[in-house]
Amino acid sequence: MKKDNKKVIYWLLTGCLLIFIMVIVGGITRLTHSGLSMSNYKLISGTIPPMNEVEWNEAFELYKKYPEYQKINNQFTLEDFKSIYFWEWFHRVIGRFIGIVFIIPFIYFLIRKQLSKPTIKKALILMLLGGFQGFLGWFMVKSGLIDRPDVSHYRLAMHLTTAFITFAYTFWVALDLIYPNKKVIDLKFRNLVRWGLVILLIQIIYGAFVAGLDAGLLHNHWPLMNDGALIHESVYIEQSPTIMNFIEGKSGVQFVHRYLAYLVVGIILFIWYKSKRLEKTKMQSKALNLLLIIVGIQFLLGVFTLIYRVPIALGVLHQVVAFFLLGAMTFSLHRFSK
Repeated sequence: MKKDNKKVIYWLLTGCLLIFIMVIVGGITRLTHSGLSMSNYKLISGTIPPMNEVEWNEAFELYKKYPEYQKINNQFTLEDFKSIYFWEWFHRVIGRFIGIVFIIPFIYFLIRKQLSKPTIKKALILMLLGGFQGFLGWFMVKSGLIDRPDVSHYRLAMHLTTAFITFAYTFWVALDLIYPNKKVIDLKFRNLVRWGLVILLIQIIYGAFVAGLDAGLLHNHWPLMNDGALIHESVYIEQSPTIMNFIEGKSGVQFVHRYLAYLVVGIILFIWYKSKRLEKTKMQSKALNLLLIIVGIQFLLGVFTLIYRVPIALGVLHQVVAFFLLGAMTFSLHRFSK
């Protein structure tokens, strides 16, 4: 039986699609402030939501014991609670479903001997990433259940970035099977694309910082931060030492995210420009053109999301296009790698 056949490719691409959906739902969960509505973690029984009024009241009473209700949502009715509970429950159910979609076909392909040794090793790495992602989800939620009504932006960044990396690696493994032959035309150019990927991942981390700190709700001006100021004074006065403002301060985090966006656009433009001097395949040219188009769309979305103070639709769309941008960067790097 042929190893690494089309069924294996479809399995991997299905995993990519499910991770994509999970990130969208995760974005909605964050923007609707629904992430702390499920205050306990039950791997199996937690898959089934409350089914009657008694169970809903039990879940609501549990929610009342934690800081988010006590400090922010103490005016909530049961109906209000149900609306935020749905998104967090849906987010967790998708996570469990992804685990099933990865594990069961993997076992099937192993039994049927349809996976080559390199693909088995890569699939095991994917399993580890998926398990780690699940742990980080609970680790993140736990940070908002102790003494503060919000999750740690560090843990949020870990959770989101791991999801993006898991998607990128799954996509890469699928691409290895779709395009077994690669053409390295210039090692320096390949390394330039690698640096572009690194900078993009740092920007994704800072995007999570902005989301975790609600830093998009201030300095809603562009291109300057506020009333003609290139850097708003609160970047420097929020915390001491000053460097912490660029990691934990809302103004500082937004400042870094803004100017990293210029850097991401700049390096992708530079990659595209440098590629003009190379003899490329059609697929390599398409990959770089797609990358250029998506980064332009993402930059504009970032500007409008900021100006309109992060409405849910724009916030989710901005995260969705970030996903496409990472996919395009991964595809471009794959086309120029050994």
